[in-house]
Amino acid sequence: MANFKKYLRSGVAAVALSVAAVLPAGADTLGDALAKAYKNSGLLEQNRALLRAADEDVAGAVAELRPILGYSAGVTMNRNYSVSGTALNRIDGVDETTIGTLELTASMLLYDGGASRMGIDVAKEAVLATRQTLRSAEQTVLLNAVSAYMSVVASGQIVSLQQNNLRVLSEQLRAARERFDVGEITRTDVALSEAARAGSNSDLVAAQGDLADARAAYITAVGEAAGSVSTPGSLPVAVNSVEEALRYAMRGHPALLAAQHAVSQAELGVKIAQAARKPEVTVGASLGHTRYLAEDTGLAEGNYTNGATVGIEVNGPIYYGGAISSAVRQAMANRDASRAELLQTKLDVEEAVRVAYSALTQARAARGAAEESIRANNVAYSGVREEASLGARTTLDVLDAEQDLLDARASSITAAANEYIAAYSLLSAMGLLNVEYLKLNVPTYDPEAYYNTVKSAPAILNTRGEKLDDVLRAIGKN
Repeated sequence: MANFKKYLRSGVAAVALSVAAVLPAGADTLGDALAKAYKNSGLLEQNRALLRAADEDVAGAVAELRPILGYSAGVTMNRNYSVSGTALNRIDGVDETTIGTLELTASMLLYDGGASRMGIDVAKEAVLATRQTLRSAEQTVLLNAVSAYMSVVASGQIVSLQQNNLRVLSEQLRAARERFDVGEITRTDVALSEAARAGSNSDLVAAQGDLADARAAYITAVGEAAGSVSTPGSLPVAVNSVEEALRYAMRGHPALLAAQHAVSQAELGVKIAQAARKPEVTVGASLGHTRYLAEDTGLAEGNYTNGATVGIEVNGPIYYGGAISSAVRQAMANRDASRAELLQTKLDVEEAVRVAYSALTQARAARGAAEESIRANNVAYSGVREEASLGARTTLDVLDAEQDLLDARASSITAAANEYIAAYSLLSAMGLLNVEYLKLNVPTYDPEAYYNTVKSAPAILNTRGEKLDDVLRAIGKN
């Protein structure tokens, strides 16, 4: 029993299912808890914001290939003093001018070796990778919610188990005292019953503390306090072999897909670094207006100039001290590192699937063994009690048999808990622990809605900008 308490306090593994409990008809289900965790998660909100930031990188990269328009305006006042002549015939002069200027400029990149266009592709790959990071965060949130929910279920069942055990031992102690009063048993038998009841009371207090801890952890994982909870139904995993589980994982595990997009980014990074050796061509134009103002700031009639310029500028490297070659080599090294990381991620995902599948198989076997242990210990306990009533067994024998039965029931809770945790862990290892696969009744976040409104770099003062405002209002960010 002590080992079980340690297991219960360990957090994720502290779940239970096998001890049936009578719960109100309106009790929250595991699906309810998962939906609440999805809606309330700060981790998901953080990763959604990071995804929107990555979406804006696409807009910024698109803007690099568009014309850039700007203006400048200013007013300059000049006051010059002059002195001429001799000391006897000195002439002081003051020259004051006020000049107003206005200039409009425009420039556009015509050619840069394809670096800017590849920059758009890099930003898009970053968006796809960040979406997979969001999926990984969703799996983490949901698995934590499963653990927290089942911990509350388990802790409540352990409390009920200990309360029932305390009632039984209290009744046995009362019976033992009555039998002692009539001389059927010794004072030692009564002391054994008293010790057993005291130990059971201590176990009940510890179980109640575990339940309080579980409810506190539930608030962190789900975002709301736990009410009454119900035991979940069937297990969610529907694969018949580890090979089938691996096929799911290799096709769609978010960590693996994120690593693949990181490789694509790194390969594009090499091409962008190589493009720095090519020339860059830009076209520019400007319109300027200069007007001379009078001292009283009124216009000096007819005293102004207008100007316009247009031109093409070509820039290119001749010698940069080896910096460009170094940047290419660095990009190649980053590409090699990302490829190696992809390979390692594949191995990690495969290991996680195999471990989770093995854990599920072991948990199923352990649950079957625990149920058989309950059956056998129940028979043994009944037999020992009957033999004790005939004088063939002692009070200590009865208490030991009862403790064995209690431990068997606790082990059954642990085994059933392990089976559920392993099932959801296998889903996570396969990359399937998400709202869609679990069919949760909750509005889902659409990662494409924001991206589709900003990918063309809309301005605020156009129809795309208005649509962006609608999307921001829909997600509560405007």
